[in-house]
Amino acid sequence: MTTRHCCSITVLAATVLCGFALIPLTAAQVPPSAGEAALYSGLHAAAHNGDVAKINQLIVQKADINARDPYGRTPLHVAAYAGRTGAIRVLIGAGANPGLLEKDRYDAVTIAAVADDEETLRTLLSLGASAKLTTSRYDGTALIAAAHLGHDGVVKQLIAAGAPLDHVNNLHWTALIESIVLGNGGLRHVATMKALIDAGANLQLADRSGNTPLKLARGRGYREMVAILEKAGAK
Repeated sequence: MTTRHCCSITVLAATVLCGFALIPLTAAQVPPSAGEAALYSGLHAAAHNGDVAKINQLIVQKADINARDPYGRTPLHVAAYAGRTGAIRVLIGAGANPGLLEKDRYDAVTIAAVADDEETLRTLLSLGASAKLTTSRYDGTALIAAAHLGHDGVVKQLIAAGAPLDHVNNLHWTALIESIVLGNGGLRHVATMKALIDAGANLQLADRSGNTPLKLARGRGYREMVAILEKAGAK
């Protein structure tokens, strides 16, 4: 695991104001630790290291392409966490299932989306991985996770791949709502919100307290978001 990925996928414990309710958020994805990676063998070790030759050798030897580590991660999950696109190509080409979920219910696409790893995401989608799966303990999607973090380039890729724009997770938030309530109103969250609006996201879907995206943006003082929402016809 590289520092780049560790920094980009760790979601710190926080409490977020959602309308009138306080919603606690805890760390989400759990990449392999250095200690776990050191204990890997076979396909998991080869995937973590991006050792394509070793992966091919193990495939010839009939290694279980979808084997699980103690956290439920397959070699493909491990390769996605490490950004090993070559390993991903070989694994999927040999029959690895990109739709499998690990212990916290993340698939490879959502792992790449949360990591803001556009190259890995592009590779996965080009090989047939789905942007439409329900993932995570929040019954969300890769699109919701990326919108939450303001990963605008990832959001655009997922939209192009047919990700459901108006999926509602178990916090009763859509990707559009998360781009507001879990964002900071900055450039990348604004670009994320605009991409969702341009793609046709429903502007009137409200949170559990009945707050629309426009009301949520106004309540947070995100003036640029408010202007964009009003221009798009949000109420």
